[in-house]
Amino acid sequence: MEDFETKVIGDVTVEIVNLTRATYKEAATFKDILKKDIERQVKKMVIDLSQCEFIDSTFTGVLVLALKEIIKINGKLRVVSPHSIAHSVLEQTNTLRIFNVLDNLDDAANSF
Repeated sequence: MEDFETKVIGDVTVEIVNLTRATYKEAATFKDILKKDIERQVKKMVIDLSQCEFIDSTFTGVLVLALKEIIKINGKLRVVSPHSIAHSVLEQTNTLRIFNVLDNLDDAANSF
């Protein structure tokens, strides 16, 4: 299984993170994937973090940057809630409050 997987559901691009630990090691690769999506003018994007048990600050920074960039093109970004451990870390750092976080992929894709 690839670390990152792209799916399209209707007009929604879904970037699935197939990692239990999303860290600085993978952040640059994921940043490039998201940058290409935004360059292609993807206006509806879901980032699925449901498999992540840990997300470090560098990877979180990539998510924040993607949100800023997609807003610039009048797009919207949704995040599928990460594993409960990673979710609590993001919650404690107030990072989750800037994202529209949903519990599952179907809800996220249908929320646009």
